[in-house]
Amino acid sequence: MKRSLIAAAVVAVASFGSSAMAQNIGSGSQALDLVGTSGFFGDAFAQNNGGASFADRFTFAVPTAQEGSPGTTVNAIVSSITGATETGLDITALSLYSATGNTLVTTGTALQSGAIDVWTLTSTGLDAGNYYLQVSGNLNSSGSAAFGGAVALTTPVPEPETYGLMLGGLGVLGFLARRRKGGKQA
Repeated sequence: MKRSLIAAAVVAVASFGSSAMAQNIGSGSQALDLVGTSGFFGDAFAQNNGGASFADRFTFAVPTAQEGSPGTTVNAIVSSITGATETGLDITALSLYSATGNTLVTTGTALQSGAIDVWTLTSTGLDAGNYYLQVSGNLNSSGSAAFGGAVALTTPVPEPETYGLMLGGLGVLGFLARRRKGGKQA
């Protein structure tokens, strides 16, 4: 009797522990298909995954920047696609990492939460190389849910006004140098 009571207690604790632990689902790591300098990403989750968590990685490469360029800027936005807070998913983080796992932006900014979560992230001055975005979150119910996002890579290009100001400044420096040179001869 005592052994069966102990065995029942062990089984109860084991089943409680397994149901209390959240299952980690998701697609793992996917290559982000950039068309030019932008692309779309996302994942969909089937029914009966309530209480599970996910951490999906989307890899991409930053091309070689032009000489003297301040680097590439990454802009990303992600949104949950659900009907209501209690039936969908909760995005808990949008992060940017280098290919070696160094954190560049730990967590983006949550613009909206609730029935639809919206997160954004911006990182500037990236050198050429491999990086990945990670979207993390939890599924709130056993219903199906999904998230989608977009990423754009931009490299700053000087505006024509910048060149005009530079040429104007060089003209003023030339005028002052000529004037100074003319003043010394007199």
